Amino acid sequence: MTLYAGTIVDTPGDPFTGDPDDALAQTGALLVREGVIRARGNFADLRGEHPDEPVTRLDGGLLVPGFVDSHVHFPQIRAIGGLGMPLLDWLEQCALPEESKLADRAYARAVAGEFLDGLLAAGTTSALVFGSHFAPAMDELFGAAEQRGLNITSGLVLSNRILRPDLLNSPETALTDSADLILRWHDRGRLRYAVTPRFSLSASDEMLDVCAQLLGKGVWFTSHINENVAEIAQVAGLFPGARNYLDTYRRHGLVTERSVLAHNVHPADAELEVLAEHGASVAHCPTSNCALGSGLFPLRRHIGHGVRVALGSDVGAGAGLFLPKEALQAYFIQQLLGSDGLPLTPAHLLYLATRAGAQALGLDDRVGDFAVGKDFDAVWLRPVPGSTLEVNLNHARDTTDALARIFALATPADVADVWIRGVSGRAPR
Repeated sequence: MTLYAGTIVDTPGDPFTGDPDDALAQTGALLVREGVIRARGNFADLRGEHPDEPVTRLDGGLLVPGFVDSHVHFPQIRAIGGLGMPLLDWLEQCALPEESKLADRAYARAVAGEFLDGLLAAGTTSALVFGSHFAPAMDELFGAAEQRGLNITSGLVLSNRILRPDLLNSPETALTDSADLILRWHDRGRLRYAVTPRFSLSASDEMLDVCAQLLGKGVWFTSHINENVAEIAQVAGLFPGARNYLDTYRRHGLVTERSVLAHNVHPADAELEVLAEHGASVAHCPTSNCALGSGLFPLRRHIGHGVRVALGSDVGAGAGLFLPKEALQAYFIQQLLGSDGLPLTPAHLLYLATRAGAQALGLDDRVGDFAVGKDFDAVWLRPVPGSTLEVNLNHARDTTDALARIFALATPADVADVWIRGVSGRAPR
């Protein structure tokens, strides 16, 4: 066992359903055995109860739960920074040419390593990962994730129209390849499978039928929805019988409590009602939405309808893997929306970056906060000596104020260490 002592902060409560101050919790120590939290409380008390256990002191900064990224594309880690284009142009010019390169298994292996190490360096210990169009590339991702111990849910990307020809697969091939990947990787350690049509724009009804067959195997579902007005218009033209974008998935049985749909910047109220009714979640990707000019996310409407929302980095359209940056941008967006926005506190931001993602991914019984019995997945955010963040933390009034300064100023350089089920994932700074 190990006693971790420091300023330890999490959100065991939900700041969207009550007083944000009540959702936030601070403790002085955690007792961890075999990667699982066995006790939390005052350091002196825990030390008195376990006088012989080794102590890891985390002086300076804050220890928070490992971040949970609810939407990120592993094939796009080398394609960040394509600015000045809306979604469909960006896909054609930046994302899809890079994704085609993963047909080369050695290339995919290198990209998978870069991607997963990037997540770890950014403090992300769990993620719903939009995968590759190529099955061997998925083997590389799952194998590399297993080696690192990360909580990764991912799947083969399925498309049979509109995209470049080398990224298309037939419904028959999609079914065979996906079923094989599910058999070998789903529920293997910390790995799980997600059925992943790219979006209904590139997936016909026949392909979405295949997705429904695969979903019956107890796996997860993820795709895109209502990201860009031009995309929405094209989807409406391809599915004239659908009531809205969400209906292209719903009528195939793909909207369930195991569904996470990315973006939803332009939802109809009827879509929000269906999402809430079926317990589906939405991945809010703030820097991507801003970079592509997709729009300002209507968080108040989602929460008002009872739709669960978590954060996604959406790399490569997003501006990096560091979820506190996404949380800060989410705050900015709500400020810009004025009376239509939902004011966010530091407790909201921490919740969105941790526990909300765990709930969306069905991992809330394992990670997302520091409750006794959960895995010790954690990030130590300790400012670089002499940095502006260090100056500000030294003058923080309380824990909430310290969190605000973390979200305003922290960068991946301030990630001093990361633990995955109690094992340090990088050399401490």
